[in-house]
Amino acid sequence: MAIHLPDHFKCPISLEIMSDPVILSSGHTFERSSIQRWLDAGHRTCPITKLPLPEHPSLIPNHSLRSLISNYALLAPIHHTISQPETLISTLASPSSPLDSKIDALRHLTRLSKRDSAFRRRLADSAAVPALLAAVDHPALQDKALPLLLNLSLDDDSKVGLVAEGVVARVVAVLRRPAASPDSRAVAATIVTSLAVVEVNKATIGAFPAAIGALVAILRDGKGRERKEAATALYALCSFPDNRRRAVDCGAVPILFRNVEIGLERGVEVIGVLAKCKEGREQMEGYENCVHILARVLRNGSSRGVQYALLALTSLCFYSQQMVLVALEEGVLEASIGFVEDDNEKVRRNACNLVRVLRGTNNHNRVR
Repeated sequence: MAIHLPDHFKCPISLEIMSDPVILSSGHTFERSSIQRWLDAGHRTCPITKLPLPEHPSLIPNHSLRSLISNYALLAPIHHTISQPETLISTLASPSSPLDSKIDALRHLTRLSKRDSAFRRRLADSAAVPALLAAVDHPALQDKALPLLLNLSLDDDSKVGLVAEGVVARVVAVLRRPAASPDSRAVAATIVTSLAVVEVNKATIGAFPAAIGALVAILRDGKGRERKEAATALYALCSFPDNRRRAVDCGAVPILFRNVEIGLERGVEVIGVLAKCKEGREQMEGYENCVHILARVLRNGSSRGVQYALLALTSLCFYSQQMVLVALEEGVLEASIGFVEDDNEKVRRNACNLVRVLRGTNNHNRVR
């Protein structure tokens, strides 16, 4: 049974109780993830008033409403019925439970596990995981099951066990499923990122058939948020060297550059990592305007984008005199010099390394 909270506690977009309410410049409040998806889709009007918004709308946390929702839920008379996880797990696991009851159980378990690490560990060690994985496989339950699975993946002690339970197969199936919602694919990619925090999982996930290919496919065909989360997951996996070659083999390089060209700066981070392997550099050298795109990030990108553009250019120029010549023509040396005293230590270090390579201080850039 659900908690009945006042209607103004519900997001006008998702119609669900808000956990992270934010105020738009129009004065209306939304769940952060819902309004962010609206904005990521390219909308620049308020969903309620239809009035225009600024190019980069601010989302101001509505702390007072968040506190009201939290306090109301804690004081609600029915709260004692949702504080017994065994009942919820039993509902989720039972084949005879109605679909609505399973959806309700997933919602409550997700809310209870969101901020309580002890509760998450308790769930991860219980019969909840097999039932949860079955829910991920169920089209009608998938959207509610994935956020709970993400919550369980947040604790380092549970990450390896979840992979052993078969989470990767379920997550990859969601990533590859044409009928899955963009939100589901985005959450599935975020689960990959979370699991890949543990080094052994990077190798396990990367070796799983179609895992990296599914992320690359989302970068090619997906929408705003799911592409961003796919790039983040790919970056996490590609800190493991074998996965860099797998990503290159899946055609990641040209797809990443196309994403960077249309504004997905997170793709630069993956490019910076892939440039560490020979196969990645060869693909980049063969991509028209590769250096031009990275040089544009140096001029217009965020600090993190600049950091990885410098890293990629250093790798390319270190091993290729042709790349050095192209970089010099694009004004990369002058741009790099501008970062040698940057406040960001990583930007500063990468800029100094690139300047040395472009000035010929290093002699390895003639040898592959």
